[in-house]
Amino acid sequence: MINGKRIAIVLPAYNAEKTLAATVGEIPDLVDTCILVDDGSSDATVKLARELGLRVFVHDRNYGYGRNQQTCYREALAADAEVIIMLHPDYQYTPLLVTAMASMVAYGVYDVVLGSRIIGGTALRGGMPLYKYMFNRMLTAFENLFLGAKLSEYHTGYRCFSRRVLTELPLVENSDDFVFDNQMLAQCVHFGFRIGEVSCPTKYFEEASSINFRRSVTYGLGVLATTLQFALQRWGLASFAIFSPKGRKLETSALDYYGPVGKRSA
Repeated sequence: MINGKRIAIVLPAYNAEKTLAATVGEIPDLVDTCILVDDGSSDATVKLARELGLRVFVHDRNYGYGRNQQTCYREALAADAEVIIMLHPDYQYTPLLVTAMASMVAYGVYDVVLGSRIIGGTALRGGMPLYKYMFNRMLTAFENLFLGAKLSEYHTGYRCFSRRVLTELPLVENSDDFVFDNQMLAQCVHFGFRIGEVSCPTKYFEEASSINFRRSVTYGLGVLATTLQFALQRWGLASFAIFSPKGRKLETSALDYYGPVGKRSA
């Protein structure tokens, strides 16, 4: 708890058995609850997560990274969390920054805080493939131009949100795939939430999850489409559900992905 506000870590997991223990081992004690949502893993992620004492929710099949995040946030809201940090369980981002990121939201400095791999200039030294680094920089420049923001990157998987952000954004309108991340930040800009960044070292290694070149291209095209939708909406030339205040939100959604046997949690 920070400033009297409950802190939750959410871990969107898919085949994270090899790196989960290392990730959880660095989560600060100030975190009130740790929630892992498994999206149909074929390894022992769920078994290990329960052994580590996490609150575990299991999708009945693989729905996709975006859908996994929706469940993560819904369960964090149900647990009365007021500051929610999304952390990948692949140990690519250090959990040691949780305190700093959560404090910035808990004390009302920002509504959203991102762990940026770019600010410190260590992305390539940390093993980020050159083509991913170049894609990151080009897409970020394109987005800053059309969104009117000045972020160092939009593509980090390390994010901290206030409860208000998660209840007011129409997140259920977003993609089930990786572009969910980008749509969410575009929504944050569109609805006027304050976004801050902290420098975050990153580690690329064999066990860390990473999308391949083909999926990276698909993601990039999705980013371009989201950015253009944002611009068209702002210019009054079109209207999209992901930028509508009447779009489907997590707290009003009846979506459930736990399968016919119902919710399964540790």
